[in-house]
Amino acid sequence: MLSQMQRLSAEAEGRYATDEELRFLAEYLSSYELRLQTYQKLQQMEAGLLQKAYEKLVAQEPGMFRSGATDLTTKWKRDTVRILRFSVTALLINDLDSHQEKMLLWFQSIARAVNVQKSCNLTYTALQEIIRPHLTEPQANLFLPILEMNRRTLANL
Repeated sequence: MLSQMQRLSAEAEGRYATDEELRFLAEYLSSYELRLQTYQKLQQMEAGLLQKAYEKLVAQEPGMFRSGATDLTTKWKRDTVRILRFSVTALLINDLDSHQEKMLLWFQSIARAVNVQKSCNLTYTALQEIIRPHLTEPQANLFLPILEMNRRTLANL
């Protein structure tokens, strides 16, 4: 939404925007209530979702949160919360372009540097599986593609 507003502002400078150029606003407004409900639901469920994802990942890959003697659980939770919150915000404001460009590409470079692409792949696959049953179909149709974008970008697929 914000990216689209900036683009519209630049393209329509000095003139009125056309109906076609304004269409994204009508689409956003028509989906706002669903976006807000989904945002609020995910906000309320965040801690439980992360705990379920952690448990699933430990069962699936027992050594995933260890690097030698170092426990990486706290770092994983912090990073996952950060990406999840940015994802939910991107859903609310309907701005996947900014999410991709500003958050995911930045975090992708970190994931590559510390070689955690496999962890990212497993994490965002697990989150999709865990979150799906808690959302209505329209909510899932809005949010799960964002998690898939996270998975593909951060796992470098």
